[in-house]
Amino acid sequence: MSPSPVPAPTAAPPARGGRLAVLVVGLCWLVVFFDGLDMFVYGAELPHMLEHKALGLVPAQAGDLGSYATFGMLIGALSAGTVTDWIGRKKVILTCTAVFSLASALCAVAPSLGVFGLGRFIAGLGLGGLLPTTITMVSEYAPRGRGALIVGTLMTAHQAGGIMAGFLGLWTSGPDGWRVAYWICVLPLLVGVPLVAKYLPESMRFLMAKGRMEEARALADRYDVELPAAAPDRPAAGDRWSAVAALFRGSLWRTTVLFWLASFCGLLLVYGVSNWLPTMMRGAGYELGSSLSFLIVINLGGIVGMLIAGRCSDRYGSARIATIWFAGTAVGVYLLGIHMALPLTYTVVFLTGLFLFSAQAMIYATVAGRSTDANRATAVGWVSGIGRFGAVFGPWLGGRLVANGSESWGFTAFAVAAVLATVFVGLTGVGARGGRQAPKKAEELTRTA
Repeated sequence: MSPSPVPAPTAAPPARGGRLAVLVVGLCWLVVFFDGLDMFVYGAELPHMLEHKALGLVPAQAGDLGSYATFGMLIGALSAGTVTDWIGRKKVILTCTAVFSLASALCAVAPSLGVFGLGRFIAGLGLGGLLPTTITMVSEYAPRGRGALIVGTLMTAHQAGGIMAGFLGLWTSGPDGWRVAYWICVLPLLVGVPLVAKYLPESMRFLMAKGRMEEARALADRYDVELPAAAPDRPAAGDRWSAVAALFRGSLWRTTVLFWLASFCGLLLVYGVSNWLPTMMRGAGYELGSSLSFLIVINLGGIVGMLIAGRCSDRYGSARIATIWFAGTAVGVYLLGIHMALPLTYTVVFLTGLFLFSAQAMIYATVAGRSTDANRATAVGWVSGIGRFGAVFGPWLGGRLVANGSESWGFTAFAVAAVLATVFVGLTGVGARGGRQAPKKAEELTRTA
């Protein structure tokens, strides 16, 4: 991650490359949709599993079980970000999609909580690696000045997957309905993997950063586009850890740490709320049907929020929008702990979703936009991976509070996390319009990268 962009990473593909960008974003959108479905399905099925005591599950265990997947995501994100900068974006996307699909099959046939937890952990390895890799891929094909909007568009897939998970929760209400839901989560192996393998091109920027110019030219000729401008700061091919070291060079360490802390709080919110919203809302006095509907509504808000935040970020700066969005999240999450009339509650849930998910997405957009071709996947992967510590802690915290009958305190705790995220992103400096920093800092990056 760097505090300012270098001209090369933000160079626009030529106009006739628009169709290629649509192809890349479309295929990445598909696999991220399945990623979102797999992530949210646990929270959607949890009320049914607790009601029927599936596999002997109780609330205290449910929090730990939810953290298994997010712990796997932590490892997957930290590993995939660096590996992606070594071997390429496409291979990692294929591998991660296959891993979480097969792990869902293991969950579907699990005879015990131990096997189910193992399946969720393995799924997390794939889920954690997929998201930062697809963000990197679409960022490298994004037209000039549309990077945040493209990332926001991609992330709508995650919330669309959450909506589908909510509908699955409504449709699969029997004692073994959760098994059916996890079998449905195997579909990416049959649909997403073949399509990505056949049609998704490798990133031309990755090929050029690795000095594989002939492959990059062949790809450009195949899709009738021009090569992007060459990056001036490609590290030596054998120095595989240079991309990680670049995150801490000079004064960059402060910005890196602040984004990591913000990501910790942001993913604590995303995964804590996603896993426990239906259960916490039911504990707050709402019917089961309404509680599951809240999961659908909050993800609908997330889709709208991604598009609004992406467009605003490209105009005013993604760090600035992330700061405002986290502040809105704090207010919304706190209000969820207050029992209100059902129509008003739906409104608050929708607005909370509008801010919650896109706030975290704009952290990714900021980091991707401020990174170079040589270390972009590493920067996004590590900010996502460190954030996964929050993703592990969020479900665990929610489980402990629900087990103690403290649902209202759960919403307060999540609101505090949103306030902290607001402070951390604000301290990074919001930059000038478009999220860019002063030219002087750009020159400093060019010297140190």
